[in-house]
Amino acid sequence: MSVPRRVVLVPVLLLAGCTAPDPAPATAPGTTPAAAGASAPAACAERVATGRLPDWADAGFTGDTRIRHVFGTGGDIVAILFAYPLKHARGDGTNNKILWVSRPEPGRSEPARRTPLVITATLAGTGTTVVREVEGGPGPSIVDLPAAGCWRLRLDWSGRTDTMDLVYRPASG
Repeated sequence: MSVPRRVVLVPVLLLAGCTAPDPAPATAPGTTPAAAGASAPAACAERVATGRLPDWADAGFTGDTRIRHVFGTGGDIVAILFAYPLKHARGDGTNNKILWVSRPEPGRSEPARRTPLVITATLAGTGTTVVREVEGGPGPSIVDLPAAGCWRLRLDWSGRTDTMDLVYRPASG
C-alpha cells in the first residue's frame, strides 16, 4: 500500500468510528441494567430512542427534533419524554411530562373524533393496575404512577389501541 493511500485511509477510519449510532439507553444514565434492579426487570421492553422524531410527530418543534421518545409497539403512537428518567414520587419540583402524539390514520381525509387517551398501566410482575386519562386525546400530560418499576401501558384513543412499556425509577435513583 502506498503512503498516500494510508493517509486517506486513516481519516476515513476515524470518521467511521465517530459516526456509530448511539444506542438507546434502557436504564438511567450512569447505571447498568444490573444496577437498575427491581425497577427495570429484564422482561421490560422499554425502548427509549434518542434520534429525531418522525415527521408525523414533530409538529410544533423547530430545529433539531432529537429528544427521548418511546414508540408504541404498533407504531401508532409515540411518547415524547420531557422528563427522563421518569420517576415515582418526584420530590424535586419537576414532573413526569409526556407528550403523546398519534400517527395519522392512513387513508383518512379528516381526523377521527377525538376521545380521551385512556392509559391502563399494569406494574410488571404484579396485579397492580391503574388508569389515567388525557382529556382531548393524545397531547401533553403529566403521568404519575404509584410505584417504581416497569409499567406496561395499554393506550386507547379514538377507536385505536397501542401498547408500550415505560420504566419509572425510584425518586432517589
